[in-house]
Amino acid sequence: MDGLTHKEVMMTEKLTRLEINAQTGEEIEYELTAEEIAQLEEQKAEAIQQFETEEAERLAKIALKESAKQKLISGQPLTAEEAATIVI
Repeated sequence: MDGLTHKEVMMTEKLTRLEINAQTGEEIEYELTAEEIAQLEEQKAEAIQQFETEEAERLAKIALKESAKQKLISGQPLTAEEAATIVI
């Protein structure tokens, strides 16, 4: 790789999109514009944020259920939020 690191190599590659004519099968590859790349980066950041939010909510629900379980085992009263996690 001519002494370049992986990161350096990745940064020198051009991002492209491929358009295929459904009637002729012709394939045309276009280099992405700076605006398209910025839009992709924004979408990526939004997807990461959404994943992190959903993961935090999932982990909080697991922790709440575990707290309710431990309180039931030890005979302690549950909060309304903990009680709502119990399925009967």
